Amino acid sequence: MNKVLKSEGGISLRKVFVFIIVAAVLIFAFVFYNTMKITSIFNKMTDVVESHMVLSEAAHELLNASDYLTERVQRFAVNGDRRFMEEYFNEAFEENRREEAISKMSAAQAKPEALQNLMDAFEESKGLMQREYYAMKLVVAAKGYNNYPEALKEVELSDKDKALSRREKMALATEMVLDDEYYAQKNSIRESMKKSLEEIDFATYEAQNSAAANFTEELRELRLVIIFQTIGTLFIVWITAYLGIRPILKAVDGVRKGNPIKESGSQEFRYLAHTYNRMRDAHAKNFDKLKFKALHDELTGLYNRAGYDLVLPIVDLSRTYMMLFDGDSFKEINDTYGHETGDKILIKLASVLKKNFRTDDYICRIGGDEFVVFMVDMDTSYEALVSGKIKRINEELADVSDGLPIVSVSVGIVHGSSVENREKFFEMADRAMYESKKSGKSKHTFYRCE
Repeated sequence: MNKVLKSEGGISLRKVFVFIIVAAVLIFAFVFYNTMKITSIFNKMTDVVESHMVLSEAAHELLNASDYLTERVQRFAVNGDRRFMEEYFNEAFEENRREEAISKMSAAQAKPEALQNLMDAFEESKGLMQREYYAMKLVVAAKGYNNYPEALKEVELSDKDKALSRREKMALATEMVLDDEYYAQKNSIRESMKKSLEEIDFATYEAQNSAAANFTEELRELRLVIIFQTIGTLFIVWITAYLGIRPILKAVDGVRKGNPIKESGSQEFRYLAHTYNRMRDAHAKNFDKLKFKALHDELTGLYNRAGYDLVLPIVDLSRTYMMLFDGDSFKEINDTYGHETGDKILIKLASVLKKNFRTDDYICRIGGDEFVVFMVDMDTSYEALVSGKIKRINEELADVSDGLPIVSVSVGIVHGSSVENREKFFEMADRAMYESKKSGKSKHTFYRCE
């Protein structure tokens, strides 16, 4: 078949199909890879936003902690309420929001500049705490508190400040946490914080721009793939229509009109068209011969022996049943009722055969009461169907409502796949029919290879 296909020319549908599969797999792989890259970029953008939130939150946390300490120490310096002192040291040593902010920025891998500015603010905050400690020690001394945090016990007041009165100590403590010098240090801390936040915002802006640029590029590539895929799909539709559908539609039209099929399209279809045309030509020639030689039996209108001889070479043995029908006790019927009645029975038998077989099957009268039926396009799995037809034929022949005597047939059946050559087709059917005769009337036998 492959040699025939090559000689017919045209494009092979098999190769086109392989190409389509390969192309589809490649496109799918590229789309999948591109989608994974876009997902990765999107995740990076999400990480950038989350990182910015963490870093910004950390920076603000440090500033809030510093402001909280300032507010606590100022209140303690003004009214001496030790509750504010305790809240101050709870924030400084228990809550540790400033240290946690530094840890968060380090873990989030902030830019060195942003982290450094935050560290500077933290160091300045710790420096400011020394001033705050001294102010709180003055308040402790002025109030005469004996129980106070360990950090304040390490602070030593100058001899001059020790000599101050309680009111003077309170006034000095208040001045230390409210004067210009104190707020200058606070502003310095805020400047460092501002620089840190600016660095964080700038780093986030750069990362987002880079991710957005990559995202845009990947989307552009994905659009190109989609365009290519659309073009490929249109090409597949076109080539399928051009090589397969269009030739088939034309072929169907040609078959309906009885014309030869144009041998165009794919290699496979050209091969089918070429084979059909050869079969059509052979069939037409044989049909002409049948008509020319008057191959029909005059009494029954069926193919005669000459018709049988022409039908036998053209049937596909591998898909054909041959059935040899022989009338039971037909001679006795002729002797009893006369030849005219015998002829009517033959006509009835021919009519019953035509009724029970398809127009595609070939029915031949090859002798006095011998008939052959070629049941075509049937494999060996249809024995039950064949048996059913024969049973129905004998039932209809037994119907005497037409005034004719009861008649039956014995049948020998052989499938062409069991026959070595066409010349033995009839011989095998005859053997099977002989076995039916030995079994009695209205019997049928399938020939089995020994």
